[in-house]
Amino acid sequence: MNEARWRMVVDREGVTIAGDRFRLTAARPSREEAGVVPDEADALFAEIGPLESIVDMESILSELQTVTRGSYGQFCGLSRALEMVGERWVLLIVRDLFTGPKSLPELRRGLPRIPAASLDVRLRELERTGVVRRLPAGAEDGGAAQAAVYELTEYGRQLERAVIELSRWGARSLGEPRPEDVVTVNSMIMALRTTFRPEAARGLTAGYELRLGGMVLHARVEDGVLSVGEGALPGADLVIEPGPVLRALMAGELEPAEAIESGSLRIVGDPALMTRFVEIFTFRSEPSLVGS
Repeated sequence: MNEARWRMVVDREGVTIAGDRFRLTAARPSREEAGVVPDEADALFAEIGPLESIVDMESILSELQTVTRGSYGQFCGLSRALEMVGERWVLLIVRDLFTGPKSLPELRRGLPRIPAASLDVRLRELERTGVVRRLPAGAEDGGAAQAAVYELTEYGRQLERAVIELSRWGARSLGEPRPEDVVTVNSMIMALRTTFRPEAARGLTAGYELRLGGMVLHARVEDGVLSVGEGALPGADLVIEPGPVLRALMAGELEPAEAIESGSLRIVGDPALMTRFVEIFTFRSEPSLVGS
């Protein structure tokens, strides 16, 4: 049997594939769809040419996927991971889903600056790659309508360690919050999990409740094991209202006793537990890495 041969023409207008019985023309993707910035897009299409050659179907498909689907065109685990979760907003969606299944409105509340269309596209891509699954809408026991929710698959949950380590790496560059920065319950839950030092929490059993503006979350520590969640903690051993000094406390830039004395930190409970809190939830920012 003769090997199938195809003709491909790539120019600034798009891609045309043709064979003896088949012809397909696809318009050139926009720079945004190609996943490259303007200078890179011009260089990419200038390099391609106009050109005309005879190639096999595998080469055609590889080239099309590279240009139209944001593929790096490399047979590499890191390359494939970035193709799946490296787009803008994706890891923040994954971060928020680590705290449990969420509906679209809940995801939007946790990511208030993500465009609705972008959220929809990212969720579809995460479903396609097996990172997230959508549970269809149903009815609760009382008959009330229940919105569809999204949750991480087992494959998606395997990103947890990577997300925590990446968060730790990024925390080294944290300075003061920028004017446009927001803090959410989900980002604070991840912050506590990221900064937790189990070796410093050996032998400690304590329940902490944190009140940050209108947000309330809690952390339970039991002999080096941490559980974190949204909402109040009945019978908490220490209630903390740190205001804007929480970052400085966790970074070791401000002592709890000093913050309490100045009134910038309010607690209900044993002050010694506040000292333990900043020992077990801590990070160190590096001034040389902190951007403006």
